[in-house]
Amino acid sequence: MTWPPLPEPESTERKLPFSRAWPVVAGVLFGLAVRALAEARLPFGLYPMMFSFIVLVPFAVGAVTVYVAERSERRTTGYHFRAGFMANVFLVLGTLAILLEGLICAILIVPLLALIGGVGGLAMGSVCRATNWPKSGVGVVAVLPLLMAGVEAPLPLPDRFGSLQRECLIAAAPEQVWAQLMSMPAIRPEEMEDGWMYRIGVPLPLSGVTRQDGAALLRHVEMGRGIQFDQVSTDWQPARRVRWTYRFTAESFPPRAMDDHVRIGGRHFDLLDTVYTVQPEGAGTRLKVSMGYRVSTQFNWYAEPLARWLIGNFEEVALRLYARRAEGDARGDNAGLTR
Repeated sequence: MTWPPLPEPESTERKLPFSRAWPVVAGVLFGLAVRALAEARLPFGLYPMMFSFIVLVPFAVGAVTVYVAERSERRTTGYHFRAGFMANVFLVLGTLAILLEGLICAILIVPLLALIGGVGGLAMGSVCRATNWPKSGVGVVAVLPLLMAGVEAPLPLPDRFGSLQRECLIAAAPEQVWAQLMSMPAIRPEEMEDGWMYRIGVPLPLSGVTRQDGAALLRHVEMGRGIQFDQVSTDWQPARRVRWTYRFTAESFPPRAMDDHVRIGGRHFDLLDTVYTVQPEGAGTRLKVSMGYRVSTQFNWYAEPLARWLIGNFEEVALRLYARRAEGDARGDNAGLTR
């Protein structure tokens, strides 16, 4: 008669407190070290807006996390993805905590980093199971972003240009709509705060006042945190059409007013022009807006759709503001707001 094997005694080895968190901590510390190195802006070194950073660093963070986890015990495929995913979420939170990253960039990029980190965790989990924890493999993954940065750094940034159009029908005369376009000295927070770009940290606009400067129009725009810049127009017809271009100076964006990576007029993003068209329609006015923009990154496939979404949402919010103000003017209940 064959007896069934006796069960193995349970291990009496005591694990350190929070030992299940060590793999994620290791991945986050690795990611923070690479991010700090990128902040040094070394010649031909890693830079946070590189493809090498945006794609390869979160992949490596996920891989390092799962490698450390697999060294202590075998994990499931679901764990591999979750650990790589969460390590990158905590990495972004860490960069915010130590002021290496701003809130706007963090919110925009965390979904991509976390997803790539999950894939990196899955990849390392598969390799560990197939080859029994290869130290050389994790080493290659860890240094790959730095090696690829040297190849990528001399390459020019690809520019992607686009434009977006929105329109609305306003129950007011063209002259009343035009007056709002030209002069809005006091914008209340509740009039713009439902725009997504403001929800994620872009300072709210405070005012936009136009004056004639010779043959041109000059519109001075002020926003929170001391941001200010001018819109200039030499192509305008009263109560019909105006085309604004943008003029920024060294004082337009005070330090830490906006993330450098998404600053208007910067290396990676710019607004080229904004065109408003005012057309009479029945008893009201159709107001149209078109905004041209530039996005310049090595990952435009991700950055450009985000820019289009935020710009389109901004246009809709701005049109609602002009419509409310012009219709209030037509009813006579905008006293003190438009002048």
